[in-house]
Amino acid sequence: MNTENTLNDAECLVSCENASLGYDGKSVVGSLNWDARAGDYLCIVGENGSGKSTVVKGILRLLPPLGGKIRFGRGVKRNEIAYLPQQHQDKKDFPAGAGEIVLSGNLGRMGLRPFYSRQEKAAAAENMERLGIAHLKNSPFRELSGGLQRRVLLARALCASRTLLVLDEPA
Repeated sequence: MNTENTLNDAECLVSCENASLGYDGKSVVGSLNWDARAGDYLCIVGENGSGKSTVVKGILRLLPPLGGKIRFGRGVKRNEIAYLPQQHQDKKDFPAGAGEIVLSGNLGRMGLRPFYSRQEKAAAAENMERLGIAHLKNSPFRELSGGLQRRVLLARALCASRTLLVLDEPA
C-alpha cells in the first residue's frame, strides 16, 4: 500500500475523507466522511439505487474514488477483508458441500499451499457451529434452503475475515 492510502491511526480500519464514488466519471455518492474502527458496526441504509453497493465496492477497493480518499489502517490487508455479496439465483447451484464452501474462505491467504491447516479446519468448524449449521457440513450446498445457504456463505466470510467483514444486503 502506498502511504497516501494508509492511515496513521492504528485503531482505524477504514476512513472515508470527502470521498466521491461513481462510474464513468459521474458521481453516485459524494461527501462521504466516516471512520470505522475495530468493533464498529457501520450500516449503510438507503433506497434501491442510492449507491449502497457502490460504497461497498469502494471499501473493497474495487472502485477507486472519483474524489477525496478512502484510506485503510495498516493492519487491513486486501486478502483479509471478507465480503458477503447479495446472493442471486445463479450462484445457488454451486456443486460443493457446505463444509467445503466454508473452508474455502481461507483460500485468499493460503498462497500456493495445497492443503488446509488444522487451525483453518478448526475455524471453519467453529464458525459453522456458531451459526448453527455444523450438522450440514456434508450437505450439498445446492440442496439447502436460501436461508441456510446464506448462513454457509456467512460462515465462509467469517473464515476469510481477519480485520474487516463487509456484508451487502445482509438481511
